Amino acid sequence: MNSNQNYSDDVKILNINNREIILIGTAHISKVSANLVDEVIRNESPDCVCLELDEKRFSSLKNAKKWENLNLKEVIKNQQLSTLLLNVALASYQKKLAKKLDIQPGNEFLIATNTAEELNIPIELCDRDIRITLRRTWKSLSLLEKLKLIFSGDDSGDIEKEIDEDLLAELRKTDVISKMIKSLGESVPSLKRVLIDERDYYLAEKIRLSKGNKVVAVVGAGHMSGIIEYLETDKKIDLSKIEKIPPVSFGWKIFGWSIPVLIIGSIIYIGINQGLGKAGENILIWSLANGIPAMIGALISFAHPMTILSAFFGAPLTSLTPVIGAGYVSAFVQINFAPPLVKNFTSVTDDFSSPKKWWSNKLLKVFLIFILTSLGSAIGTYVGAFKIFNNLFKG
Repeated sequence: MNSNQNYSDDVKILNINNREIILIGTAHISKVSANLVDEVIRNESPDCVCLELDEKRFSSLKNAKKWENLNLKEVIKNQQLSTLLLNVALASYQKKLAKKLDIQPGNEFLIATNTAEELNIPIELCDRDIRITLRRTWKSLSLLEKLKLIFSGDDSGDIEKEIDEDLLAELRKTDVISKMIKSLGESVPSLKRVLIDERDYYLAEKIRLSKGNKVVAVVGAGHMSGIIEYLETDKKIDLSKIEKIPPVSFGWKIFGWSIPVLIIGSIIYIGINQGLGKAGENILIWSLANGIPAMIGALISFAHPMTILSAFFGAPLTSLTPVIGAGYVSAFVQINFAPPLVKNFTSVTDDFSSPKKWWSNKLLKVFLIFILTSLGSAIGTYVGAFKIFNNLFKG
């Protein structure tokens, strides 16, 4: 049975292969969107409700203590601290805007869930695993783009002052969103490709595969045009290609091991041709060039004394292997000697945009230590390598 309701422009009704698919484009911080979702589901009584969520985000949405339950040691052991940092950055930005309107971020999904459960309508989660999306996003960004994303927390000041439901209604319009996405594609193409384009056709395929002749799908307004295009053109989509973390290319593996091999080979060559004393001098150069900047990064972060020592002694060793970086070692030592408190986890998204809170919030301090010791070690690697290569043919 086709819908005969008159909804706002935020709702698009498609008839695809004798199925009715009702798309609701939402702003994740809008009360209007949340109310619209409830209205459409109740009016339409669909066979299925699709949500732009994966299992992890769905669980987090229903569990208010998602940050407190985080196993930070496992995150560091799996070398996913950078992914977590990106997650916190995005969550912080969204929470700041949502706070302005006194609404929980993603509330439309919670409303959709509660309404569907109340009416005994099956729910299908249609988004890609957030961990895959974040890791693919992080890998796609350049160093400059990563730093800009992390430290641009206060750039939203003007938006925060002006944002209201009228502005959100304007932003949900297809033409405005198309312009914004086009602008994003021009400024940061890789971010648009992973966060928007890939998920457009991932969501479209999952919605296509959902059960029932009438489906209501709740998605962010920014995905509407892409989803509609894929559904209406009936494009064949292979999801397996974008459900994987891109492996490090063979070329990057070679590059990653080339510096350690060249450094160790150069010191051995110096030892053979200039004597063991000169080799020892260059080992000291390498150790100090790596250890001091990494230690300074830990000092600037007001890290625990043992973390500062681990940065100094660990950086020269971690710089000789691409398997693990100095930042991860320092972060791991920090959480063992100065573990974040529960209150640090609960306030992390609020504190993220306040620079001074990075030193007082113990969880953000772990991120700060990770960033600054990694940066210090990277600088030290190139300084140390330059000096050793310069000494290679002396004597």
